Amino acid sequence: MGEENCTIVMEFILVGLSDVSELRVFLSLLFLLIYGVTVLANLGMVALIQVSSCLHTPMYFFLSHLSFVDFCYSTTIVPKMLFNIFNKDKTISFLACMLHFYLFWTCAITDVFLLAVMAYDRFLAICSPLLYLVTMSQKLRVVLVSSCYLCGIVCSLIHFCLALEITSYKSNV
Repeated sequence: MGEENCTIVMEFILVGLSDVSELRVFLSLLFLLIYGVTVLANLGMVALIQVSSCLHTPMYFFLSHLSFVDFCYSTTIVPKMLFNIFNKDKTISFLACMLHFYLFWTCAITDVFLLAVMAYDRFLAICSPLLYLVTMSQKLRVVLVSSCYLCGIVCSLIHFCLALEITSYKSNV
């Protein structure tokens, strides 16, 4: 039986979009513009829902949390990508890579759970409109949203632990 390479991965080299030097400025401006619009739209949605009293309904409560998670979703990845477009050292440490991995999956899974809760909210609003505001109380909304965040954290932690078991992370082959 052969011996396994037991070297430890300390960093990853990020390759891809920034390899073509002619496109660096264009791509960075394009991604910065898209990121700026995304941040403004999501945080603007959250602020608008908080400020306007007519938007204090269950649907907009869930929508504001979805916008916040989408803001976090894009903020976990895009700043490092923009930094790496111009940086000569295109490496990311193993710890930073795993942190990005965990935060990305936390936001992605929380997003999916929030969409499921929003579908349930719309189901209640359509199927029993007279009892909707009584059924979807403030307490239930907080419990549902908290459950979404908790499930996102726990499920992504499971993905994170399983990803750490992958043997390719343990060798520099």
